[in-house]
Amino acid sequence: MDDKIISGIPVEYEAIKEATIELQFNMASDLYTGSLLKTLAASKPLGRFLELGAGTGLATAWIVSGMDEKSSLIAIENNEILIAVANKNIVDNRVDCMLADAYEWIRDYKGEKFDFIFADAMPGKYDLFDETIAMLTSGGLYIIDDMLPQPNWPLGHDEKVRSFIIGLESRDDLLMTKMNWSTGIIIITKK
Repeated sequence: MDDKIISGIPVEYEAIKEATIELQFNMASDLYTGSLLKTLAASKPLGRFLELGAGTGLATAWIVSGMDEKSSLIAIENNEILIAVANKNIVDNRVDCMLADAYEWIRDYKGEKFDFIFADAMPGKYDLFDETIAMLTSGGLYIIDDMLPQPNWPLGHDEKVRSFIIGLESRDDLLMTKMNWSTGIIIITKK
């Protein structure tokens, strides 16, 4: 098996990747994470999806490519320039790429729960985790990436990651799998 061969790359991927490089945005999800997101998204037919930290939309495109026609995705990003790339390239009536502060959005959200949450930002990952996991349906998937050291981490971020993982491991209301693969993935579901 050669995991370097990745198939089914979304049609929007190359245009989004080029814009991401041009903007020098260095926090986009990699191909491995994208491929995993697509596969996991396909496991949630008629699903309600949430992405926190959409960036330029690279991971968003992967999630959308795994969704069925009756699913929907809300993708939150607080940077107007980044979310503009996603909105330009991901034209799909199932997707709402929103310019919003995820901290405020999470605190204010009163809608239906989600079947799939991809937390790729501080809120939903290190901050407001309890509030965000409460938005997950029973049997839903909560995916977190960048749990292995990354070149763009600020000084001291490794301790924040370590504390977060220890906190997750101490909870008895969650089931999780830690994957020392890609950028470091954790997949969670509620008991």
